[in-house]
Parts: sequence; structure tokens; C-alpha cells
Amino acid sequence: MSLKLYNTRTRTVERFEPLAPPVVTVYVCGLTPSAEAHIGHARTYLFFDVLRRYLIHLGYDVVYVQNVTDIDDRSIAQALQTGEDWRTIVANHYRSFKASLSKLGVLAIDPDREPYATAYVPQIVRMIAELIERDFAYATKDGVYYRVAKFAEYGKLSNRNIAELEAGARIEVDEFKEDPLDFALWKFAKPGEPSWESPWGAGRPGWHIECSAMARALLGDQFDLHGGGTDLIFPHHENEIAQSEPLLARRPMANFWVHGGLLLFESRKMSKSLGNFEPLYELLKRHDPQAIRLLFLQTGYSKVMNFTEDSIAAADAGLQKLRENYRLLDAAARSGEESAQWAPSASAQMQHADFTTFGAAMEEALDNDMNTAAAVREIFSFAAAAPILEGHAAAAAAALKALTYWLEILGLAPGQLWLRKRAVAVPAGFVECLSRALDGAVPLGAAASADEAIEIVIDLRTKARAEQKWAESDRLRDALAHCGVALKDSKDGTTWAVAE
Repeated sequence: MSLKLYNTRTRTVERFEPLAPPVVTVYVCGLTPSAEAHIGHARTYLFFDVLRRYLIHLGYDVVYVQNVTDIDDRSIAQALQTGEDWRTIVANHYRSFKASLSKLGVLAIDPDREPYATAYVPQIVRMIAELIERDFAYATKDGVYYRVAKFAEYGKLSNRNIAELEAGARIEVDEFKEDPLDFALWKFAKPGEPSWESPWGAGRPGWHIECSAMARALLGDQFDLHGGGTDLIFPHHENEIAQSEPLLARRPMANFWVHGGLLLFESRKMSKSLGNFEPLYELLKRHDPQAIRLLFLQTGYSKVMNFTEDSIAAADAGLQKLRENYRLLDAAARSGEESAQWAPSASAQMQHADFTTFGAAMEEALDNDMNTAAAVREIFSFAAAAPILEGHAAAAAAALKALTYWLEILGLAPGQLWLRKRAVAVPAGFVECLSRALDGAVPLGAAASADEAIEIVIDLRTKARAEQKWAESDRLRDALAHCGVALKDSKDGTTWAVAE
């Protein structure tokens, strides 16, 4: 085990060594669901999902925490403008985000490790009180602020110094702050705003203090790794360190700080004003979620990435080739044929099929600062050798097992879609047709594509057949046929094709 990661705190690639192995403690800044999530959010959480999977592969017991900032200025402003309760706004956006992450194959989070900021107000208030007691914070007429000048190491994470920050600071009209760099720990409530009680007055937490308090409550004073997007290094993560470390018996707060790179959409930053913002759930209706995941894996996690229609089309083509080779391996493994004893030869193609070294090559790639691009190249090279294993069932089965395992580490978990040929000519409007044919009784809204809609119906039909509900089974089959898809049942399961 020699995983190495780039540590933003030290600005070097270092060997990852947990503080208390075999436990690894991870805190990743989660979503602020005051609006719909976008593809940039997805990139961040897809990377940390792969890191989490790989840490588990290495034998660690991963304690993974990802918070929810469920109260902020934007959700409050939206509530005041629309008259809708802020809790409803947050709940709807977060439910949509979670559904999108599920489609993208992101591992679920233990509910006890998915803290909502408003559930940790007592811990936040206690932490603010400790900072005031140690003279790192002060109360004013409009809130409680952190005293930046008191923390000598402020700016170290982002490699900035206080003098430069002050010179470039936007000095807001605030007669109560001691210094333009000081930031809010507690905001006193304005009329109509939600609030909680505190020793200094009714109000709500500032953004930065939430993560400090939740990480401390769930992971202790020190933990192994803090993650998030590059855009959070300053000021959010810088402020977390400033708030937390004065209260710690041992430093640093987090041993490793790991940040995912920014994402551009068609060469521009996503913005509603530029007209290039698309909610994540809408994007997932147009593209195969696994193609999106593969596209991200093909770019280094810390690099700026440009998401384009051409790039996702190329990733989708690669995904289909990978699935085709997977089907070839599966067919060879199921055939039972052993035309000759198989062993890798000196040829490059045969060596690629040597599953005994494949795992080591994958580990070498991922140990190198989670080089998923190199890992994907290994996957493609290994899978491309599938045709030479025809007639070698035992070797094909071993290769299939190895390929399946590493695809799952990358979150490209093979399922029934990998074993059925893709419908390249499903009629236009198929999902809408199917929904009408089923009178809306089957929830097809979760389907990201026609393929997934078909799989949903096939799964329901399989369940109906198992329960001997033949009328329901026929109804589901007939609905698919009405919309142009024919089913074929066999001892190996149900397959489908576009009806002629």
C-alpha cells in the first residue's frame, strides 16, 4: 500500500498514511442546495467517490462525512421572494441532487455522517463561544466575527499573506467589523428570517463555522483528509483552519487537503447569465451517466476540465466499446469451451490479457495521486484483449472477474446493460410513448435514457413473473412492444431488441 496524494496544505505529493489505521477519516464539503446542482458539482463528488472506493480496496475502514449547508442567504432570499418555506426549497433541490448522484453510481452516505448545518447549531454556538473566550472572535451589533489578524498562519493553505489580502479586499460597508478580512461566525436575524437562539442574540451560523463544527463533532479534533473543489480553498477552507486550529491540542486540523479541479462547460464557466447553465438532472436525461463518469475519469482530478458535447460523445463511444468487450468476455466465460490451455505469450496483445498483472497495474496507476486516466487506459487495454480468450472459458472467467472488480472500483459497475447490446435505433420519443402505454403507473422519471427505461420495465416484469402475476407481466411486455421494443425470454434471462 503506497497511495500518494497531492496535499494542498504542503503543496507536495505525499504518501498517504492514516493517523489511526486501519480507520481513515474523511470530510468533504457538501452541497448548498439553494439551487439545482450542476455538472461541476458532479465532478467533485464523483472523484471523492472513486477515492473512497479505492481506500476501501486498500483495506481501510473509511469514515466518510459529507455535510449539507441547508441554510444560507440564497435560500432565505428565495423563500422571501416566493413565499415558499426555505426548508421546502432546500429539500427539493437536495432530493434532486441525490437522485442524480444515484444515477451516476455514487456510493450512498450513512445518514449519521451526512450532517445538516441546522442540526448542529448547539455545537456551532459552543465553538463560537470558545473562540470568543480565546480572543479569536468578537461580538458586534450585527453579529459575531472572527478576528483574522489574531491567527498568524492565516493564508497558509492558499499560499497568500494577510498584507496582500488586505490590499485587495473589498471593504464592505460595515462599521462594526474591526478589519475588512474578518468574517461572520454568527449573523443576527433580520425580520422574516429563520433564526436560532445564542448568547449573543437570535440569528444563524455563518457559512465557514458550520463545517468546522460538524467535522469536529463527527471526526474529532484531527482527521485524515479534507476534500472539496479548488474554488473552496479560499476563503472557505482557509477560514475553516483559522476557526478550528486555535482550539486544537494538536495540529493540523486535517492531515491532507485534497481538491478537485474546476469544470468549464463548452469552454466557459457555467453561469445563468451566459446562458450555458444546465441543471444536472437535465444533463442526465441527455447523456448516459456512465459515459459522464468515464469522461471525468479520463481527466486528472485536479486539472481544469472542459465539458463539451464532442467530449461526451467520444466518452460514450469508448463506453460502448468497453461494454462490447465485456460481453465478449462474458460469452467466452459462459461457453465452457477449452480449445487449448491458455497462457499469455510474448505478444503485446496476449500480455494485455494477463489478468495476473492487471490488478498490479491498476494499483500502480491509482497509487500515483489517483491517476484515473492511466487506470482507464489499463482498463481499455485489458478489455481489448477479450477476443483472444474465445475458446478459453476458465481464463475468460478469471479475466471477467478481474475486469468487473476494477470497473466497480472506478464506479463503472457492470450490470444488465453491459450484457445486452445497446439499442442504437430505439424510436424517438420512446420513453414518453412507454409512459403513456403504461398510463403513467410505472415511474420512468428516474430513467436517464431509453435503455434505462427498458431495464426498469424488464425488472418489474421479472418480479411480476416470479410472483406469477401473468396479466401484469403481459401488460408490461405489450407496452414495450407497442413502443417498438420486443422481449425475448430464455433460461439466462430476458433480452430485448428494437422490433422489426
